[in-house]
Amino acid sequence: MSDGLVQDLQIAVLLPCYNEGQTIGSVVKGFREAIPEAQIYVYDNNSSDDTALKAAIAGATVVREPRQGKGHVVRRMFADIDADIYLMADGDGTYAPEDGAELIRTLKSERCDMVVGTRRGVTSDAGRRGHAFGNSLFNRLYRLLFGRGFTDIFSGYRAFSRRFVKSFPAVSGGFEIETEMSVHASMLKIPVAELELDYGRRPEGSESKLSTFGDGGRILWMLAMLMKETRPFSFFSYLSLGVLAASMIFMTPVLVEYFETGLVRRMPTWVLSMALLMMALMLFAAGMILDSVARGRMEQKRLHYMTFTPLGGPRALSSAGEHAGEAGQFAETEPAELAKHTVSRLKRNKSKA
Repeated sequence: MSDGLVQDLQIAVLLPCYNEGQTIGSVVKGFREAIPEAQIYVYDNNSSDDTALKAAIAGATVVREPRQGKGHVVRRMFADIDADIYLMADGDGTYAPEDGAELIRTLKSERCDMVVGTRRGVTSDAGRRGHAFGNSLFNRLYRLLFGRGFTDIFSGYRAFSRRFVKSFPAVSGGFEIETEMSVHASMLKIPVAELELDYGRRPEGSESKLSTFGDGGRILWMLAMLMKETRPFSFFSYLSLGVLAASMIFMTPVLVEYFETGLVRRMPTWVLSMALLMMALMLFAAGMILDSVARGRMEQKRLHYMTFTPLGGPRALSSAGEHAGEAGQFAETEPAELAKHTVSRLKRNKSKA
């Protein structure tokens, strides 16, 4: 994809892999043909087959990550590799390498920090029984909790700017890492875009590493933890309302009896209801206090994110103008490429509609 839009930018293709020996060779070759200027990295996550060997033969730089889980691999990749643009995909062959060039162009032309390749039809056919329902359910839950910024929070095909990668904390350990990326972008209000792409199936003999219930439970837990960390007032308010409802259930019959007879015969029930009431008040107060703490942390994360140079812009627009020549060259050469790509994308979206 040698064009003026990404000229002089370092591009890294990141492929986290676990037992993908059957497909990784063709995937690496596909990305080398589609994006010849990119450096391709395969991070082998304790594969028991020949994934690492086939990736190396195909021309990728192979690194081993011993801690099991996609989240650990992504955290290592983001920490190790320094580039201007990062393109992350899976090594199972379900994502077309030629679509990666379009993701990169969209990242540059839209001035985004992350572009998600949403999987066309994934909520109706996820390639495995139970996954379609899970995708639809979790995407609806995400929009309810964190807003309507994404339609496919589990897509593993994404392009990132350097400022996103180097400001992303990456605390997840498994397949919930994509959910954490989406929450990070939503909370910091980072500019993102989505590009609908075809999603293929694994070739015969290649097995999925996903567990419908196991990974679903971990993702649900991650959503709860991320809500606690980023929206503590809402999180603890919901808990407070639940405990308050339980308190009222125990309290009501005792109060009814008291108003009828003037006696409190079920003292343990009354004590329990009062304890639950105090707990509800404490949870609400904790939510208010932690909300202020979370706002401070969010401001710090936003400031850290802003310390990185935006993708494609001049390195600095200082008052001294030491990069004025570079900025002028950027202004002369880039708009035509940006306009060309934006118009083609608008036409494509219009034809789909």
